[in-house]
Amino acid sequence: MADDKNELAEAVKKTEFTELDWLTLRSDLGEVQLKTHETSGEKFKRKFYENPFVPIGCGLTTAALCYGLWSFSTGKRKSSQNMMRLRVFAQGFTIVALMLGIVKTSLK
Repeated sequence: MADDKNELAEAVKKTEFTELDWLTLRSDLGEVQLKTHETSGEKFKRKFYENPFVPIGCGLTTAALCYGLWSFSTGKRKSSQNMMRLRVFAQGFTIVALMLGIVKTSLK
């Protein structure tokens, strides 16, 4: 049992990085992050062009939910019910778009 602890301690000592290794790694990561930094607007545009159906589905879901809640609060029951059905359809559309995007990405 004591031999196992000593072997484990020696293995940990062998795999530890020195301070210089950490500084080098940190500077390497910093250079990579500076090269690939993008604003949130640029990221949204990139993601929208990769799979435009996801944000469209999210927008449709939000619009149907908001209009459906407004219809419910004003007493338009039939319109409210139709909007809630549209919301469920839009959520399903968004999930299918996400799954197709995942499949498309994994095939690349």
